[in-house]
Amino acid sequence: MGTYLGRFAIGTSEINAQQGNSWSNPLRRFLMCLGFILCFLPIDVISQKEHSQGVPRGFVELSSFDPNIIIDLRYCGSENFLGKQVDGYTHPKCWMTVEAATALSKVQTELRPFGMGLKVFDAYRPQSAVNHFVRWAKDPKDQVKKSSFYPHISKDKLISEGYISAKSGHSRGSTIDLTLVRFQTASDSPPQELDMGSPFDFFGKKSWTTYPNLTSTQRTNRLLLKTLMEQNGFIHYSKEWWHFRLRNEPFPDTYYNFSTGGKMIPHREN
Repeated sequence: MGTYLGRFAIGTSEINAQQGNSWSNPLRRFLMCLGFILCFLPIDVISQKEHSQGVPRGFVELSSFDPNIIIDLRYCGSENFLGKQVDGYTHPKCWMTVEAATALSKVQTELRPFGMGLKVFDAYRPQSAVNHFVRWAKDPKDQVKKSSFYPHISKDKLISEGYISAKSGHSRGSTIDLTLVRFQTASDSPPQELDMGSPFDFFGKKSWTTYPNLTSTQRTNRLLLKTLMEQNGFIHYSKEWWHFRLRNEPFPDTYYNFSTGGKMIPHREN
């Protein structure tokens, strides 16, 4: 903004030299008023660009914000409890609020010296995806992934027992599902997920953070993830070891519905 106002000052000085000090010149009056207004505008009003298409201000793409964090959006493919791509996940782009991404990057920074890092399964989740979950939960015929994700729970109880809900904190942009990885010595070897005792999105007590029938390694890995996230401003959900929400989230009452590709999604009845 300083450069902009500097150009403004030079321009008005040239006008002064040519026109004198008379306020009768309309162009000079316009420029002086414009400069006065600019001095009182917040910086972001002048300099911050809107995201293309439907992404609201205050959101960032995580891979651009911190390229060291691994992104593996499970709902963008078929490796999830639906067994298919979920509505709204049109592109493998992971969006978060700036505040949540900043806090998450601090966790990543703490892990790097130890050869470890973060792997994100889900962050911002379109409301249309949440609606898709609800429709799926109400369809008793579709149980393709039951043995992998909910073997001990009847599908018709997923909503009543709180596993599926009509609203999700993910849609507010500051909730994240993730795990820890260890980087291999060989540069061409993929990072290995730490053993957490249950897969991501497994519906059942086995995913509760304090589930008693864990090995000491699994218990330690869960505790490490929980401790690091909480120390950096996140709140843990005790029934899902992978689930965390930023304590001071910037949009606590707003549920967004833009696709991961950055387009607004038309309203549809669930």
